[in-house]
Amino acid sequence: MTQLGYFTIGVPDIEKARAFYSALFGWTFDEASSHPTYAHVANSEPAFGLTKLERARDCSNLYFRVEDVDALCERVVELGGKAAIPSDSESGRTAVVSDDQGVSVSLWQPAPGL
Repeated sequence: MTQLGYFTIGVPDIEKARAFYSALFGWTFDEASSHPTYAHVANSEPAFGLTKLERARDCSNLYFRVEDVDALCERVVELGGKAAIPSDSESGRTAVVSDDQGVSVSLWQPAPGL
């Protein structure tokens, strides 16, 4: 069974959002995993963070933890959806995909050891 493995909340101002959500929920942030356009929420399950957007809009992004991003991107296309070209980061391999109705989610293949 595939489970939610990661998600982000898009915000126009990372520092303002950090202050707001810290005050609201008591969130703390992992500074080693954060940078000016991303703030990783510490000790969260599933893992998640705040990501910088150019303008305010409702933009949460769900990442489903999978074994093979590339194979699932191919499967999405076979089923009538669309898949972006996967990309790599320190946390693993990801791709944004959309279903046959245009609803987008992301796939996340964790880096070894995560």
